[in-house]
Amino acid sequence: MSHGKDGQGNVSRRSALQWAAAASALPLLPATARGATAGAEAAGDRLRALVDASDAAANRLDPTPREPPGGATGRWRFVDPLGDEYSAARERNAARDAEGLRGIDPATLGPVDRIAYDVFLYRTQRETERFRSGIAAIERRTPLNPSFGLHVELPDYVSGAGARFATLEDYEIGLDRLEGFARYLDSLVARCREGLADGYLQSQVVARQVAAQAEAMLALQPGSSPFARALSRMPEDFSAADRARFERAYAQVIERQVFPAYARLGDFLRTTYVPRATEDPGRWAMKDGLRVYAADLEQHRTVPGSAAEVHAIGLTEVARIREEMETVRSGVGFGGDLAAFFAYIRNDPKFYYTRPEDLLTKMAEIESRIWQGMPRLFARRPRAPFSVRALPALGDQRGTGYYKPGPPDGVSPGVLWFNMAMLSTRPIPTLETLTLHEGIPGHHYQITLVLEDASLPAILRFGGLTAYSEGWGLYAESLGRELGMFEDPLQWFGHLDMEMLRAVRLVVDTGLHAQQWSRQRAIDYMLAHTSMAPRDVQVEVDRYIAYPGQACAYKTGELLLQSLRRSAATTLGARFDIKAFHGQVLDTGALPLAVLEAKLQRWIGSAT
Repeated sequence: MSHGKDGQGNVSRRSALQWAAAASALPLLPATARGATAGAEAAGDRLRALVDASDAAANRLDPTPREPPGGATGRWRFVDPLGDEYSAARERNAARDAEGLRGIDPATLGPVDRIAYDVFLYRTQRETERFRSGIAAIERRTPLNPSFGLHVELPDYVSGAGARFATLEDYEIGLDRLEGFARYLDSLVARCREGLADGYLQSQVVARQVAAQAEAMLALQPGSSPFARALSRMPEDFSAADRARFERAYAQVIERQVFPAYARLGDFLRTTYVPRATEDPGRWAMKDGLRVYAADLEQHRTVPGSAAEVHAIGLTEVARIREEMETVRSGVGFGGDLAAFFAYIRNDPKFYYTRPEDLLTKMAEIESRIWQGMPRLFARRPRAPFSVRALPALGDQRGTGYYKPGPPDGVSPGVLWFNMAMLSTRPIPTLETLTLHEGIPGHHYQITLVLEDASLPAILRFGGLTAYSEGWGLYAESLGRELGMFEDPLQWFGHLDMEMLRAVRLVVDTGLHAQQWSRQRAIDYMLAHTSMAPRDVQVEVDRYIAYPGQACAYKTGELLLQSLRRSAATTLGARFDIKAFHGQVLDTGALPLAVLEAKLQRWIGSAT
């Protein structure tokens, strides 16, 4: 993107032009053929049927499906995400979706369905381009991801973070899932071997992390592993015979298939892959790496922009936030420089809880205070509660945690799965900001509001895009003072510290993957600009190495939201309504940033 001196610049003009060009790429049917679909209701019905069919097809392929598998199409089965069947099905589905879109004239759609059309068009074109460009084939040969790989996500899913275990069929499906998962672990090995043969090598950092995660799983007793947790919550109406049958069957699958597959994966990575993997951590060191990284950046940011441009935005933001940090340091009377202040926050025990229950109590108290200010900024609130719980599996091998919504029933909580193994690296001064980001009015608000709105098309209720979701989470942090938070200057410093982390990500991610930074240089840069503990910084840097481009989405989305708010306030003057602005941002779910921008510009124009 092209940016001015404030690091925000021309997001609107360029992304709007890019989106207009993309939207014209799928030709419409001739006018005579379009006549049959005239009228917003008929066209909307066709679009929703197309999207529903696409989502159902994706759900059947998903190893951790959002909705309970099964239904009229037959019982769900595990399809290996690295297998030929999975890849062929995704490419076929994308071609079918593109053909369906050609039969719908977006000009005949109502306002909400037009947004759904634009989102579906974006999603379909992105998926089609992955296969056309060969990026999908490269991704299959470089499948190791210690942050979001299925080898760590599926244990969470089956241990309480998604999988349903309520009926006999659910437990039968659970067995099939574990058998398929064991085959998937062997596919990881097979695809890595293909990558070795074809010259597509991931870094030693990534391979060692995944090997360590496999070892950590094998250190557990099979019966106390996440894969066996469903056995402890079998419904009371299960017969004794069914209970005994499932206990035997699950034990056999875990001990004879899942754990041996983890062992084979770890052994392969240690003995075969790591010795040949790249010592340099960035994409640039991989065959076709810079081309792949450009695709990574656009995928996660949902707007174009070169690595050099993103890097420059990051440097500008780092400098701005650092000035604010210096103001806080001086204001609290700390005698040393900013580096010494960082060390003070890192090392003084008073800034850290040692017991999970103390952290949970503090976050509940923070949430209560946030709610008091919400009516000033928001007209709606979710029905479902927000909850914080301990991350189920492999905490010592993972980051801080993640937010996961409950089912759209208005009762089940959205949960921040927090890594209680990292209490010593989560400063108390950051907890207000963390709650704003993950809970209220951050991810829980943003995700749950649309989940609870059954009138929306499914693509808007259940979609997810990092730049929008994480951009909103970071924007939500910035609302703290308007919500009556950050009265303690150290909590304000904690807010700046977390904002600095997102700015630093732009510099470090692009530095690693496009500018040939070493891992140590990235670590040193983060330690110099944040109060994060060294171990926490290492986990962060390794995440950027493993998942290129994703960390750049946060600031990208937040900068656009701030720009749109300023534009609306300037244009509308006294007519600007912050509640209406937030409603416009949130009421149609996660959007590509160009689609969001076009929507907000239409709203601003209609209000003038």
